[in-house]
Amino acid sequence: MAEAQAGRVKPRILVIAGPTASGKTAAALIAARALDAEIISADARQVYKGLDIGTAKPTDEERASVPHHFLDHADITQTYTAGAFYREASTRVMEILGRGKRVVVCGGSGLYVKVLVDGIFDGPDIPPETRRILLEDLHRLGPDLLFQELEQRDIEASRWVPRTNLPRLLRALEVCRATGVPYSSLREERMPDVPYDSVLTGLRWDRLLLYERIDRRVEAMLAAGFLDEVRRLLDAGADPDCAALNTVGYRDALAYLRGACSGERMIALMKQHTRNYAKRQLTWFRKEDRMRWFDAASDEDVAKAAEAMTGHFLALADER
Repeated sequence: MAEAQAGRVKPRILVIAGPTASGKTAAALIAARALDAEIISADARQVYKGLDIGTAKPTDEERASVPHHFLDHADITQTYTAGAFYREASTRVMEILGRGKRVVVCGGSGLYVKVLVDGIFDGPDIPPETRRILLEDLHRLGPDLLFQELEQRDIEASRWVPRTNLPRLLRALEVCRATGVPYSSLREERMPDVPYDSVLTGLRWDRLLLYERIDRRVEAMLAAGFLDEVRRLLDAGADPDCAALNTVGYRDALAYLRGACSGERMIALMKQHTRNYAKRQLTWFRKEDRMRWFDAASDEDVAKAAEAMTGHFLALADER
């Protein structure tokens, strides 16, 4: 049982995660209604205004039935970061709990879920010169030699910073170089005390069934006017190279609108890239040993899973 610093038991929130097209939105709505909760969206694309059909945002009716947070939260001219999400969403969680409501987190963006559950490293400011030299070293020496440097500077960090994950490798090394302190030590010292506990649950499908759902969703998005949505964004001045549009589905639609591929090819790419994305999501979430999985093979199973998730959450609360 986790205790807050003042000795009081931390409140709990329910997290419903899983790959795209697994039924998270439907499950979160069912759970939120049963728990008298509000929903925090932990989705790195639904956070942007205007990305509606292509991200399968909840409908207006669904959003009216249960309060949702962090949908349409950022303009597509921004690059909304996981750090910004943690700072704002963790504050919002406590505001909701303070009003006597419960919180259901719904999302498939693994990093957003991770930072909301565990917090995020409050890293030091890095001098631009340190970052510039590190990037020069990357191009001159290559990632293998930089990883060897990390092993020398911080053997503990080298055990969990992947050699092939350049952003994480560079972040660890720039902290080591700028501060002279091991990255792992600073992370341990400066990770926040998250003021709530999380009950992690996930929807799990047979992969072939999930891929069939993804294919149907892509077709439904196109029938609902996905290409018109992308055209409206471009007509409104959206930069086609912005972070919000450099995502699954939108990249393929932009290629089609530029004439770089046929409509048939665009559809095939949207399906393939979405399946690839789902596979990456599953890989991320399967590493989370705190996750309680609930199997589904139909929409009816999703509803049953949502009820079981709610029961699981309440049972843990009753243990206190």
